[in-house]
Amino acid sequence: MSIKTKNWAAQINRMPGDAFFRTTGIVAVANPGITPTLVFCPIQDKSFDLRLELKLETSSEVALQVVTEKLVEYKVPGDSNVSGVSIFYKGKLVHHIDKVDVTN
Repeated sequence: MSIKTKNWAAQINRMPGDAFFRTTGIVAVANPGITPTLVFCPIQDKSFDLRLELKLETSSEVALQVVTEKLVEYKVPGDSNVSGVSIFYKGKLVHHIDKVDVTN
């Protein structure tokens, strides 16, 4: 199954008192009852490239079968030195972000 995504971005916020790292994107899902999430992969390499896994969680509620675009976000507080982000879905690379915006 292929998955459609767009508008990926990564940001390191180094503003005093509010340091965090965030990755966001938009994922097309088959219906509004599916929620995309990004989770930290337990297997990481030794570089500053972060590996995240895209998961799709289905609710038990009834939903119309209409393709819906949903925002997905991964955010962790604290200092970060991430230089790139690789997004995987079912073990396959979906997108790689090689430009991380830094806010000082």
